[in-house]
Parts: sequence; structure tokens; C-alpha cells
Amino acid sequence: MKIGYLGPKATFTDLAVTTMFPFAEKYAYDTIPECIDAVSNGEVELGVVPLENALEGSVNLTIDYLIHEQPLPIVGEIIAPIQQHLMVHPYYKEHWNDVREIYSHSHAIAQCHKFLHTTFKKAKYVYMTSTSAAAKFVSEHPHLPIAAIANEMAAKEYGLEIVKANIHDYDYNHTRFIIVRKQNEELSLQSTLYAGDKTTLMIALPKDQAGALHQVLSAFAWRRLNLTKIESRPAKTGLGNYFFIIDIDQKMDDVLIPGAIAELEALDCTVQVLGSYPYYII
Repeated sequence: MKIGYLGPKATFTDLAVTTMFPFAEKYAYDTIPECIDAVSNGEVELGVVPLENALEGSVNLTIDYLIHEQPLPIVGEIIAPIQQHLMVHPYYKEHWNDVREIYSHSHAIAQCHKFLHTTFKKAKYVYMTSTSAAAKFVSEHPHLPIAAIANEMAAKEYGLEIVKANIHDYDYNHTRFIIVRKQNEELSLQSTLYAGDKTTLMIALPKDQAGALHQVLSAFAWRRLNLTKIESRPAKTGLGNYFFIIDIDQKMDDVLIPGAIAELEALDCTVQVLGSYPYYII
């Protein structure tokens, strides 16, 4: 099986893919649109891209591209912990306190603010395109007093020494990665990491009016359908026009969810099923 993912190698996306699909052929793409396009064009069978981080929020590019450009079905989700480590070239292993510059993605640096503020008050932060790119840069400059913040996979990939593990501020930081496919075929993945199923809908209101969102939520509430996420995104049709992304905490059934969709359509809402799929927690 060929799987595309948001690269480069040894990113958190790569780590999630390697954990869930250890024997797959992996292809790294530079951007989220490139990865999704590769699925649409048939270059790879599955694509894995980040959707949401517990601290930084949704990855808007992923949502918008699936809605407006490449409406591929979501067939699975991977929830992975984000564990950030401080790493240096082995040459600097014994003198890592003398580091003058910290390289990483801006989100990673923000997620480790407390540690960095306490330990490296005078260090300069250098933002890179990814945590993996930061690790690669440090590995290529062994005699510079620099360090990277990245995951364990990046340390192994680029031969760096982890001098401080788990330097992130919050232990509950996780990222949701979605798996997309060209055809809406069920993901045949037998894994002990399976944690449940969910259904994701896109709902556009007919017009801006008082109580419109309340009517939408009522369609789910009286059917006892548990919603795990509600998010609004600009519809890109004018200021003040939005659509809603709603996650339902169960697989598509024959009665409840179709009934809710029918009720919403009777209210002139536009409803699109983005996917009904299993999710896995690493």
C-alpha cells in the first residue's frame, strides 16, 4: 500500500503513519494540498494530514482544501501524542547548556515555552518549516552551539542526542491526523489501537437568522447524538457567511444520523457527509 503524508521524513505525521502502517510504502509531500492532490491523482492510495492540535487548534488549510478544492472522503483518523525533546549533535552532548540557538517549528517552540524560558533565557529561536527540518539542520552543523526541538524519530533519523526529553508544557497535547482516500471505501485496518467510530458532517445554513444554529443542534440533541466537535469556517462567499463542521460520536447508522440529516435538509440546510470512519489512539 502506498501512503502519502505531510513531510518531510521524521515529522509527527510520519511517526503516526509508521505506527499505524509499519509495512506501507511512504511518500512525503511538502504541503497539505500536495498530499491530498496525490491521493486524488492516484499517486498514493491513502493520504495522512494533520487536522487539529489540542493546543494550537484546527489546521484550517486541511479543512478548507477538503471542502473547497478536493472533496475526498475521510476514511480514518489517528490521534497521536505530541512529545517534544531537546536534541543536539553528539559533539555538543556534554555542553548542551551552552546552546545559543534553538531550531524548530514555531508551534513546537510555543509548546515548550516554560522549559525554554527557564533554561535558555538568552537563546535565540529560529523557526523552521518543521521539527524534522530543524533536526536535519542541527545534524548538518555539528560545530555550531545549536539545538533542535523534535520527536524521537527525528533524533534517530539524523543521529542526534536527546539531552532533555519531554520538554513540552502540557502532557495532554495530541494531534488528530485524518486519513483520506479517493473512493469512500472502508479502511480495512485491524489494530489494537482502535478506539471507536465517528461521523463528520459539513453543514451550511440557508441564511443568517436568529435561532438557526439552535435548530441545527436540536436535530442532534433530541436524537441523543453526542457531538464531539462544532467548528465554524468561512464559506468564502462573502463576509459573515459560514459553514459548520460537526463530529458525531458514532458510526453512520440507518436511522438516527440519516434522520438528523433529513431534518436539516428540510430546514434548507446544505449537508455533506465528509466521512464515517474508525479512529485510533496511539
